[in-house]
Amino acid sequence: MRRSSILLGAAVLTVALAVPATARGGHPDGDFGRATLTGFASLPAETYVPHSEPSGALIGEGPFNGIAAPFRDQPVQGFSGIVNRHDGTFDVLSDNGYGNKANSADYLLRVHRVKPDTRSGKVEVLGGFNLSDPYRKVPFPLTRSDRVLTGADFDVESIVRVADGTYWAGDEFGPFLLHFSATGRLLEAPIALDGVQAPENPYLNGAQPTIGSSKGFEGLVRSVDGRRLHPLLEGSVAGDTPGDLRFSEFDPKSRAYTGKRFVYRLESTANAIGDAVAVDRHRFLVIERDGGQGDDARFKRIYLADSRDRDRDGVMDKTLVADLLDIANPKGVGGFGETFRFPFTTIEDVVLLDDRTLAVLNDNNFPFSSGRTPGKADDNEFITVRLTDRLHADPRALR
Repeated sequence: MRRSSILLGAAVLTVALAVPATARGGHPDGDFGRATLTGFASLPAETYVPHSEPSGALIGEGPFNGIAAPFRDQPVQGFSGIVNRHDGTFDVLSDNGYGNKANSADYLLRVHRVKPDTRSGKVEVLGGFNLSDPYRKVPFPLTRSDRVLTGADFDVESIVRVADGTYWAGDEFGPFLLHFSATGRLLEAPIALDGVQAPENPYLNGAQPTIGSSKGFEGLVRSVDGRRLHPLLEGSVAGDTPGDLRFSEFDPKSRAYTGKRFVYRLESTANAIGDAVAVDRHRFLVIERDGGQGDDARFKRIYLADSRDRDRDGVMDKTLVADLLDIANPKGVGGFGETFRFPFTTIEDVVLLDDRTLAVLNDNNFPFSSGRTPGKADDNEFITVRLTDRLHADPRALR
C-alpha cells in the first residue's frame, strides 16, 4: 500500500499504459478466460479495535473522505497480508498505518482474526494481537518504551504462518524479514537482504539507498514443502533492469538467504505487485496492479508466474489468470452488475481456497482511498473468484 500511489495523476497512468507489455509464455493453453465472482463480503471502513488507543493524530484533521481525525481507537484497516487458517477464518496483517514512517507512530501493528461470510456479505472481526518486541531483539531505537511495534518502526506488508505456528512477516523499511511468535512477539533480530536498503533503513548511515521508499518486501511466500520462504520486492534494485523485481529464496532453518532468486518482470515500470502465494514448487500467483482507483483504475491482475523460464528470457513466465477489473458476475453477487470491478489503489491479499477458487482482499488505505465510491472511504472487501481453468496446484498449497 502506498498513499503516494493514490495521488498518481492522468499523466502517470498514460505512461503506464504506453509501456509495452512483456511477452508472456510457458503455459501451453495461454491465458485463462474471464474469472467469475462467487462471493462478496465487506468490513465497514470505520471499524475499530474495541477499547484500544487513539490513533491518527499525525495525519491532520481532515476530513478525509468525510472522516475526521484523530480516531478514538485503532482502525481495523490496511490488510496487506493474509493467512488461511482453514477453518473459515483468516489472519490478516495490518499495514504500517497511514502510509509513511512520519505519520504512523500512533498506529499499532496488528494481526486481526477475521471471519468473512459471503452469504450475509459481512466480515466479522474475532480478535487479534499486536506485534511487539518484549525480548529486545530490535537493535535500533523503537517508538514506544513498551516495545509495542508501530507504523513508524516497520512497514509490514506480507505474512506467512509456518508449521510450528509462528509467523514470518516481510517489511518494507529495511527491508527486513521479521519472525514472530504465535502471539506476535518478535523472536529474533530483523534479517536484512544483502545489497538492498530502502531510504528508511536504520543502518543506511548516509549511504545511497538501493531501492525506492516503501518498495521492500511486499510479497512473502512459503514454499509448498515449508522449507523455504520467498520474499518478493515491490521495486527494482538499483542497477537491475527497471521493472524487474527480485524474488529471493530464504532458508528459515539456517536463517540465511540461499543465493538463489528468480526475476518477476512487471508489465509496466509504473506497476507494482501486491501479494504472492505458492501454487507448487515452480509456480506462484502474483497480484500486479497500477496506482489508479475507481474509474482511473486500468490494470489490476493476477498472474501465474513460473520460475522455470521456459522461453529462456531470464524472467519468470507469466500467464494471466484473472483480470480484477473484468470479473463476470452473472448471479449479481453482492448486488453488483454483470461485470464486477475491484477498482482499488492497492490490492494486497490473495489466497488459494481450492484448485480453481481464489480469495482476494483490498488494502483500503483508511481513510484515504475511495475506489469503490468517490468521496467515501473504502471498506475492506473480501471476494472469492472462480477461475476458468484448474491450476493443478500441489495439494500442499491448499493446506
